[in-house]
Amino acid sequence: MTWPIGIAYLIASLTFIAGLRLLSSPVTAPRGNYVAAAGMAIAIGATFFTHGMGNYPLIGVAMVIGAAIGAGSARQVKMTAMPQMVAIFNGMGGGAAALISSLEFIHATASGTPQTGQAVTIGLGAAIGSISFAGSIIAFLKLQELMKGTPLRYSWTKYANALLVLIVLALVGLITAHVGGRDVILPLAGVALLLGLVLVLPIGGADMPVIISLMNSLTGLAAALTGFVLSNELLIVAGALVGASGTLLTQLMAKAMNRPLSNVLFGNFGGGTSSAMGELPEGATVREISVDDAAVLMSYSPRVIIVPGYGLAVAQAQHQVRELADLLTEAGVDVKYAIHPVAGRMPGHMNVLLAEANVPYDEVYEMDAINGEFPSTDVVLVVGANDITNPAARQDTGSPIYGMPILNVDQAANIIVLKRSMRPGFAGIDNPLYYNPKTAMLFGDARESLQKLVAAVKSARPQTGKKAKTPEAVA
Repeated sequence: MTWPIGIAYLIASLTFIAGLRLLSSPVTAPRGNYVAAAGMAIAIGATFFTHGMGNYPLIGVAMVIGAAIGAGSARQVKMTAMPQMVAIFNGMGGGAAALISSLEFIHATASGTPQTGQAVTIGLGAAIGSISFAGSIIAFLKLQELMKGTPLRYSWTKYANALLVLIVLALVGLITAHVGGRDVILPLAGVALLLGLVLVLPIGGADMPVIISLMNSLTGLAAALTGFVLSNELLIVAGALVGASGTLLTQLMAKAMNRPLSNVLFGNFGGGTSSAMGELPEGATVREISVDDAAVLMSYSPRVIIVPGYGLAVAQAQHQVRELADLLTEAGVDVKYAIHPVAGRMPGHMNVLLAEANVPYDEVYEMDAINGEFPSTDVVLVVGANDITNPAARQDTGSPIYGMPILNVDQAANIIVLKRSMRPGFAGIDNPLYYNPKTAMLFGDARESLQKLVAAVKSARPQTGKKAKTPEAVA
């Protein structure tokens, strides 16, 4: 590597680190994306001048096609489909790392026997990249609902996983020992692909935020290993950054669910029974509320907390919820948003959704920062958030989500829940919050309901010569 390329790679590495640091806050995240993108442009440009590079027309065509697919997908993807887009793009990274490692091994064996360190790196890169690719594809299919999101548990899955892991390690050992040559690398990739499928296939859709983070960390590790194979320092740095951040995020997601990673991979979250539409537990009653009464209750309450969930994303109602919050704020109501770490289908899903609607960042609070405020809150508006508000996580020792930290919305004076029906959430678990005497259900599409609430709040605000209803009268 010549010194100009080395300097360019160093600058690119620094921009990646700076960009990742800026991504830690919603306020600086857009700038972080631009900084990291600039670093990637520098890295790509410098790579073209690397000694031994060739096939420039073919590389150019591939880059144009890839850029067109990436840019087109990013512009057209709906916010509800963002998690599966992340999953599929992440899988492409793992697959690319696996292909590069495999091809480099074939080239190395064609010209002699690769060194032991190189052989180990190639074997691990091909295996981990293949696992990430297959696992990410299954995550995509579950998130896209092309495959059932419920866990598929069989007694033999743990044994199959253990057997496949042993086979992968054995094949990596054969590559390291220079036994079998190129005839081993393809079976290794095939068994690793099968391991990725068997590993993620049984996992319920409610665990996908953790799985996406885990697959992301594996892709980063595979990319770093590929960097060693290609003797590319920048790829090592970039892969290490992705692997480290993905690992940290995986730990944070597992902590947010109060479950070890092993329980996510081999447990049974989301496998519980649930009530079908229209069925209620014995003795339970559901109280409904009209749009006008809900509007009055919120308009004349000192404090309101809005809890967005995946239902908000499905209805694409983020702009309507912001408009409602703005109206309430103008009426003197203290409005805040409460975000659970695993709300939605990927880490930060709700944060991105609200940012798209230009919700002020100082109004958005994480679970740990706002949970203590629910007992002093007059009204909580829950928009399509099911499992992250389920009191069974605190009260029912037999619940699959028992012990998972939740937003303590049931501690507020009044709870209004916007839902299409009484169907359980993505985890397939019934929510006793809906039968709480303090809870009122406002059924319908979240976007339409919020539009009606906006109109009702405008008419419910104090007007000259008119006497408004009080919250006590509504409740």
